[in-house]
Amino acid sequence: MITQLAYLGIASPRSEEWRDYSTRLLGAVIAEDGPDGAVRVKVDDKGYRIAIHPSENDEFRYAGWACHNETELREYVAHLRAQGLDVHEGTEEELKERQVAELYWTQDPWGNRHEFVWGQYAHPNSFFPGRPMRGRFVTGDLGLGHIVMIVPNLEEADAFYAEKLGFKLSDRVKSDIFNLRFYHCNGRHHSLAVAEIPGMTGINHLMLEVESFDDLGTAVDLFAEDADREILLSLGRHTNDLMTSIYVQTPSSMQIEYGHGGIHVDDLTWVAGTHDLPSIWGHHRSQAYLDGPPGIFRMLDVPEDGR
Repeated sequence: MITQLAYLGIASPRSEEWRDYSTRLLGAVIAEDGPDGAVRVKVDDKGYRIAIHPSENDEFRYAGWACHNETELREYVAHLRAQGLDVHEGTEEELKERQVAELYWTQDPWGNRHEFVWGQYAHPNSFFPGRPMRGRFVTGDLGLGHIVMIVPNLEEADAFYAEKLGFKLSDRVKSDIFNLRFYHCNGRHHSLAVAEIPGMTGINHLMLEVESFDDLGTAVDLFAEDADREILLSLGRHTNDLMTSIYVQTPSSMQIEYGHGGIHVDDLTWVAGTHDLPSIWGHHRSQAYLDGPPGIFRMLDVPEDGR
């Protein structure tokens, strides 16, 4: 089974801007570029966790999901194929680029690529924050963080991500404005969420969690003072994972949630619930949020029934 979000790949015409953005504002560091010139970002001792490929347009390229070892990965792939999914084996070039021992991939119903891997390369004691930080990023067994995917139909998304890929429901947020489902694959409250927006698909945001509340506060100050990147959602605390966070602009259309203090779930005791609001307090929307895109997305043909 999947154990964590291992890495994320997007593409952008502003990929070079991620070098300064990642270090000066986020506190990450830049790893060696990819073979196509991709800017690769480290947030821990893994070779890299985020890749921004050069491209003419903002694009969601892939999400990488890890299994514990080769045996579990191959059993998982066999399980996916038994359910009728078209699962492809990664090429030698892809293994080298992703810095993993083994890789398979498939697509969700709307063409978004998801990769399944084991053996992600790591370099112990290689990560030192790109700016002064009191702590580090929360990764390890919990993985990179979480992503929120944009999907045109929540029921179809649940059939793919939960029933086929095996993500476990943590809870949902449903109101007249929001319709999201949140899934976990380890102790992090969610490594994946899906947000329903009819007629489009893509990625809304990546969440990065820091160990220290002071490091979140420093990020608030840095983004508030930055002339190029705005805080899209003010400091707030979520109803479901109790994460205290801000949402910030990136050089590309994807947002980043920069947070601290998310709760953990235990499958032996956790009970999924429903919330009608996404936040207990805060997370006020800026004008830049209201005017901007909902992330990196593609428009889809919408059937007559809107589904």
